[in-house]
Amino acid sequence: MIPKTILKLSDVTLRRENKAILDSINFQVQSGENWVVLGPNGCGKTSLLRIASLFEHPSSGVVSVLGKTLGKTDIRKIRHLVGFTGHGISQLLRPDLETEVVVMTAKYGALEPWWHTYTNEDRAKANAHMKAVGVNHLAKQKFGTLSSGEKQRALLARSLMSDPELLLLDEPASGLDLPGREELINSLSALTSDSHAPPIVMVTHHVEEIPSGFSHILFMKNGSPIASGPISEILNTDNLSKCFGIHLEIREFNGRWSAQGKTN
Repeated sequence: MIPKTILKLSDVTLRRENKAILDSINFQVQSGENWVVLGPNGCGKTSLLRIASLFEHPSSGVVSVLGKTLGKTDIRKIRHLVGFTGHGISQLLRPDLETEVVVMTAKYGALEPWWHTYTNEDRAKANAHMKAVGVNHLAKQKFGTLSSGEKQRALLARSLMSDPELLLLDEPASGLDLPGREELINSLSALTSDSHAPPIVMVTHHVEEIPSGFSHILFMKNGSPIASGPISEILNTDNLSKCFGIHLEIREFNGRWSAQGKTN
């Protein structure tokens, strides 16, 4: 099957108060690819996702999502095809909603079920997505009673509810304890092996959070890319050290990575 271009950023620059948040970004995601955007805090990773999710316009450059160019199309018609989640979204959701309702309301991009009608098929679909990420047993539990890791997996299921063709994750493991992180990462690994799952772009600043099965990586520093390509070729000690500005050693074990400062 010929790969399809899902996301393309061409010479994208974002400036705020004469400061370049993003500077001449060229980034492309093809069908069948799952990308990690890796870099230190403040390097522009989240801004890149906000532009890719059509919530922010760049100062210059061309953004194409699912074959549609930002500024030349009605983004309301395609925004539901871009799934987005991050650690801040859970704070917007009413804690006494049942978890399956939290997932189900994403069909209409809503935070509450009041203004739309949902069918048994919608509920079944929500439960299927929760099962795929391992939280279907929590369907009737109040969202506010879930652990941080359970919430993040429920939000991952929520982001799949509208059948997106692109999934964007902004530091989904932020604030999770070790069990919660590993459960989320295992869920993401499972998604990469699902032929029906959309391409994923995940932002992080920890190599330990890169799920097995992810195929590509973009290193960012000071708003600019410094290296990108297949993880098997690009994720190495030199690029990691350059990205974070310190001497680092990286190790791989069973498709996962870890990093630490070089010792004398």
